[in-house]
Amino acid sequence: MKQTLKQEILDKRKKLDQKSIEDKNKKIKNRIYSIPEFKKSKNILFYVSLKNEVNTYELIKELLNEKEKTVLVPYVLRNNPIMQVSELHNFEELEPKSFDILEPKDNSIREFNPGKIDLVIVPGVVFDLTGHRIGYGYAYYDRFLKTLKQKPIKIGLAYDFQIVDKIPEEQHDIPMDIILTEERAIECNQK
Repeated sequence: MKQTLKQEILDKRKKLDQKSIEDKNKKIKNRIYSIPEFKKSKNILFYVSLKNEVNTYELIKELLNEKEKTVLVPYVLRNNPIMQVSELHNFEELEPKSFDILEPKDNSIREFNPGKIDLVIVPGVVFDLTGHRIGYGYAYYDRFLKTLKQKPIKIGLAYDFQIVDKIPEEQHDIPMDIILTEERAIECNQK
C-alpha cells in the first residue's frame, strides 16, 4: 500500500507544469516566512530540493543573503547511515553528490552541532494529517532526527495533493510537527 501510494503521488508530481510549480512554491515560501516557529528559529536545517520537490533553493538563497539565520544543509558520508550537517555560507558551495542531491563540496563542509538546530525542513513524498510521512525509502531523516537529544521543530513541505488522511506508520517514523502546503498549514496532532 505504501509503495503504491508513493508511486501515485510521485507520478502526480512529475506531471506538474512549470507555471503551477512556481505558483505553488511561491505560496509555500510565503507560508514558511509567516509562521511563528520559523520566525523565532535561528539555526535551520533545510533539505536541498531535487526535481519536482517543493523547491527550497530560493528560500535558502534569500536567507543566506539576509544573514539573520544560520542555514544548514545535510550531507551523507559513504557507509554512514546517519546524515551529517554543514553550515552553508554560499549556494555556490553546493554540488551534486549522493542521489544527485546538492551537498556541500568537500572543501566547503563546516560541521555544525546538530544539538543546536532549532528547526528542520523535511522532504517527503506523502504526508498524513498526523505528521507521518513516506519519504524516498532511505530513512536518512528519521535516523538523524532520532539521534537528537534536543528536539527541533520539524516542518514537512508538500504540495496539497501530497497530503492524505492516514498512512501506515512504522516504528522508526518520526512525525512532523507542521506540514506546509500552498493551501494550508497543518498543525499535526499525533494522538
